[in-house]
Amino acid sequence: MRSATRWASGAGACAGVLALALALPHAARAQGADGDFEQRTSAHFVLYQDVAIDETGGFHGSRRFEQQLLDELERAYEALDHWFALRPRRKIDVVVYDPERFDASFAGIFRFPAAGFYHGVIRVRGDTRLTVGLSRVLHHELMHAALHAEAPSLLLPGWVNEGAAEWFEVRVAGKRGLSAGERTALAGLARGGELHSLAALAQPSFGDMGPRAAQAAYLQSYALIDHLARRGSERKIAEFLDQLIRSRNLDRALRRVYRLDAAELERDFLREIG
Repeated sequence: MRSATRWASGAGACAGVLALALALPHAARAQGADGDFEQRTSAHFVLYQDVAIDETGGFHGSRRFEQQLLDELERAYEALDHWFALRPRRKIDVVVYDPERFDASFAGIFRFPAAGFYHGVIRVRGDTRLTVGLSRVLHHELMHAALHAEAPSLLLPGWVNEGAAEWFEVRVAGKRGLSAGERTALAGLARGGELHSLAALAQPSFGDMGPRAAQAAYLQSYALIDHLARRGSERKIAEFLDQLIRSRNLDRALRRVYRLDAAELERDFLREIG
């Protein structure tokens, strides 16, 4: 089971205490790990990054890294449109931190290891190159940003918000459906009485959960969205999210798209995983 590594928009743990840490760099040369927060823009993103990369050019240079990040973000933006018909109009701010600075700034607001979160701005624990893991975190947080842009005043149920982000993250990477290991993990959680109720998963954020509980919550959330994708079709996830945003009513959105309510969804899901 992968570590739970995200914190959804809507969580308030960082308010006040981390106001300074959450402030965007005021200029391209704000203090960062290298002494500079580099700022670059693309069609849909404003990128700030302070990963300690000494070279400014070349194959492993910071400029190449920044361009790779922007290219990956733009690729994910197009995937958002493809899978969910979501196209945020305003440019999205993305801050990629040096790992040590990210840990020092934000570790205290999570009860589990974090690789990134969205709170009006996408914030990511960086690397010196665009790894598969970093790419997936960018995709995940972009889904949160897109949902927030579509309905900024709506607090989505946590399992919808996180499940859709998890689903998008792995679907863009080419993964379809739960792996055998994930199914085994879910079955083990069910046997041990460690599955969360759907009501518990409806809270806007999982940020207050301990590591094991958060792992289960993220996995269940992804599994619930995967369950809906297999019940209807992958394309119907977009229809479900649209109905939920329009109606602001979970049961109404579920009935319109899947012909069931939350209680029936939970019953069917539990029966499926045994």
